[in-house]
Amino acid sequence: MNAAQEGDKPRVTRVSGPVVTVKGMGEALMYEVVRVGELGLVGEVVRQAGDLATVQVYEDTSMLKPGAIVERTGEPLSLWLGPGLIGNIYDGIQRPLPALRALAGVWIRRGDKADPLDANRRWEFKPLLRPGQKVAAGQAAGLVMETPLVEHKIMIPPGVEGTVRSAAGPGSYTINETLAVIDTPSGQAEVTMLQKWPVRRPRPARERRRVEEPLVTGQRVIDTFFPLGKGGAACIPGGFGTGKTITQHQLAKWSDAGIIIFIGCGERGNEMTEVLREFPELKDPRTGRPLMERTILIANTSNMPVAAREISIYTGITLAEYYRDMGYDVAVFADSTSRWAEALREMAARLEEMPAEEGFPASLPSRLAQFYERGGAVTTLGGDRGSVSIVGAVSPPGGDFSEPVTQHTRRFTRVFWSLDTELANARHYPAINWLRSYSDYLDEVGGSWERAAPGWRALRDEAMEVMQREEHYRQIARLVGPDSLPDSQRLFLFIGGVMRDGFLSQNAFEPEDAYCPLEKQAALLGVIMALYRGGRDLIKAGTALAALTALPCVPEILRAKTDYAGGDLEGLARLAARVAGELEGLNKRTAGGEAS
Repeated sequence: MNAAQEGDKPRVTRVSGPVVTVKGMGEALMYEVVRVGELGLVGEVVRQAGDLATVQVYEDTSMLKPGAIVERTGEPLSLWLGPGLIGNIYDGIQRPLPALRALAGVWIRRGDKADPLDANRRWEFKPLLRPGQKVAAGQAAGLVMETPLVEHKIMIPPGVEGTVRSAAGPGSYTINETLAVIDTPSGQAEVTMLQKWPVRRPRPARERRRVEEPLVTGQRVIDTFFPLGKGGAACIPGGFGTGKTITQHQLAKWSDAGIIIFIGCGERGNEMTEVLREFPELKDPRTGRPLMERTILIANTSNMPVAAREISIYTGITLAEYYRDMGYDVAVFADSTSRWAEALREMAARLEEMPAEEGFPASLPSRLAQFYERGGAVTTLGGDRGSVSIVGAVSPPGGDFSEPVTQHTRRFTRVFWSLDTELANARHYPAINWLRSYSDYLDEVGGSWERAAPGWRALRDEAMEVMQREEHYRQIARLVGPDSLPDSQRLFLFIGGVMRDGFLSQNAFEPEDAYCPLEKQAALLGVIMALYRGGRDLIKAGTALAALTALPCVPEILRAKTDYAGGDLEGLARLAARVAGELEGLNKRTAGGEAS
């Protein structure tokens, strides 16, 4: 390139952290990707004013100075979508971290680049098209076994439909080799294993469906009291040390989603390191295979460039939509959206935007809405049923749930799992406060729950009423002492304790307690509520509460969550019969004058 050509290039005029002002960008497009400086740092146009463009750079801009040349690409920031995504670890702009480590060692150097997918790897392809066949967008052109747990559909890209001119036969191909040629009204289109899709644009679907099935997590307080539907969105706020990350890890391991996408968005490096070390070693509880065979990790820690943190959740949700289009139920875990919002705040300050509440940009609510609305249950372009469920952790400073990120997140999610510091300090896991949490999916998922456990909704509502009254009497007992309460009120304190220890808390290190099937949850809750109903009737008949609490079945109820395997419903039925028998025996003694 000669000096005259270099002089025509756009050049940096101002650098403010990750925000760079570039002159000579009159023809640039909004959200166009550019390469900044000699190292070709990845950036994106976020504002234009005549010949000047504002670019947010996704890499460290240290030592970048005015006069540096900027190269336009003419394309938006897009992801590579194809076989090889599962099991990989990416940063916020889809750079594969294992490949970068092999290239440069432990530290990512500025300007380091690696293809998101291995262009040389060959995949065994099973074709599903034949010449002369009519095809439409979203239809499967063939199948690839990406991992032993994931069958990857090679789909006709959105916007492509027509007649198959030629189709490849079975064999091994790379992601860039042509698998089919389609005659379309506008010309010929080639189908390969690789698609590229802009991260900020939602992938299309045929229609959005009503959420009807619960995302089964095996966590009793969630599944029974505050269920999340497949395709729903949940918020899990909590102060420091309340277990947001640990709860999300459990949900990622045990939920019945087909694909897991975990986004570490601005979390501390040591926490993300634990995730990156633990996930590859975890076993899928349903298949015994490594959990990474159906998981994608996105790591963007707090010491990484702030602009890349902002884009990371869009990277995660785009990957989720891609697998949703294959007919999978995908679960996205974002940890945490508070750090993402802080990145928005820093970027807005450097762009000199007018701040709103607590310095966050006025666009915060709409940005949160844009993220959460990309979840949902859909009928895909290919006619399959898929879903994207989103669980976003929120880290309010000082545990203040009135701060903007928590409040705006509540507007766009229908499940609120409120983590409680007191419960966490008491080693109660999960530390979800059952009085401040809620779920708006109870009616939608009720049909699936009733098929698994008839009578679930009535049992759940009765238990919630008991726990609400238990808290009411607990507050009174703190003032006057529990001995001042009559037995009819102290019964709620007793049953509440049984509920806390025997049902609501779970031990993630106990194999029989880490995951609890829906049927076992209903049976276990049924035993506890039978004890409550029988005790209530006995106390009305004159039985002392002390006689009820001394029943031999009470310790067994507390141990039932670990003593009975998930499929041992007959054992729980025998326990229910024993509880009924001991209550009947106590009733007879009361009637005979033996109980005081």
